[in-house]
Amino acid sequence: MRHAFAALLILSAAPVLAQEAPRPRAREAGVTVGILQPGPLNAITDVAGVKVGQVTLPRSKDVNTGVTAILPHAGNLFQDKVPAGFVAYNAFGKFMGSTQVAELGEIETPILLTNTLNVAEAGAASVEWTLAQAGNEEVRSVNAVVGETNDGMLNDIRGRHVTIADARRAIESAKAGPVEEGGVGAGTGTVAFGFKAGIGTSSRKLPASLGGWTVGVLVQANYGGVLTIAGVPVGVKLGRYDYRQQVEEKKADGSVVIVIATDAPLSDRNLRRVAERAFGGIARTGSSFSNGSGDYAIAFSTSDAVRRTAAKRNAVAAVDDLPNDRISPLFQATIEATEEAVLNALFKAQTVVGNRGTAEALPLDKVLPMLKDAR
Repeated sequence: MRHAFAALLILSAAPVLAQEAPRPRAREAGVTVGILQPGPLNAITDVAGVKVGQVTLPRSKDVNTGVTAILPHAGNLFQDKVPAGFVAYNAFGKFMGSTQVAELGEIETPILLTNTLNVAEAGAASVEWTLAQAGNEEVRSVNAVVGETNDGMLNDIRGRHVTIADARRAIESAKAGPVEEGGVGAGTGTVAFGFKAGIGTSSRKLPASLGGWTVGVLVQANYGGVLTIAGVPVGVKLGRYDYRQQVEEKKADGSVVIVIATDAPLSDRNLRRVAERAFGGIARTGSSFSNGSGDYAIAFSTSDAVRRTAAKRNAVAAVDDLPNDRISPLFQATIEATEEAVLNALFKAQTVVGNRGTAEALPLDKVLPMLKDAR
């Protein structure tokens, strides 16, 4: 995806980033969005069984990139596929494997995120890893699922530094628990709203009266617009937003990949509807979904009741299906978790000096006072 760039502040073997104090997540800084409560980790891994692995390449002024892997469950994904829905809100980009997900409504590999020119390596790693799993000895076709954004401002993207081994390490290192955010993994070199961004995650836990389901979201934030936080036009107040001055030749283009997990027993049709609602959260952050932006969302269910096991695929099978009339709370949860995931990516990211420029961290000392009345 073009025009959405980023970078990391590492100029020597002793990374400058390591010397900076950790930055808070949005909620830790007192900024909350929405009406629903997050899960214990406020992360996609609040959905039981979901694992995340990230590989950040050794950082330098020229190399600021990496891979993020999301595993829907810890078993054999090819044999026990999960139902999924996919949406290309604005398809200025690449999303490997999306046509088969859209056609069959299922995922059979990890979901990998990386930079635009290393999609092939990530896909190859997913195929290699899948073929190596016990029980897959006779597999002869694998639908690798890989999303991307362009980190070519902070990363020497033409160098194509991510290897198949790097991407495979991201899969193999995937684990439950807290998820690192900001300039890590596939977010190492990304920028949003003119500030350093990266990987962000959040979750929502519905009350028992609404089903008690959990929705978790992870984003690779790398897009433009007019930054808005909790309804406050922060980008305008900071004097940094797209179209402010055409003479600056700033563009609103950029990209975002949204991965949504839930334990609700949903059909692939309703998972597609959930994926669509994620863009409501992106809109709340100020995105204009411009012509040059690649905006994608993929949603899956981890529920055993809808998992597509080998036995279910070989016979007529009964599956649970949450009815349409009960899905609206999941829409709300998805919108809120997506919005907060983007804010977490911005809040946690640190300034980076990269290959073709510098991406400054969001100045929280200026932003938080603006949000005082909104908190």
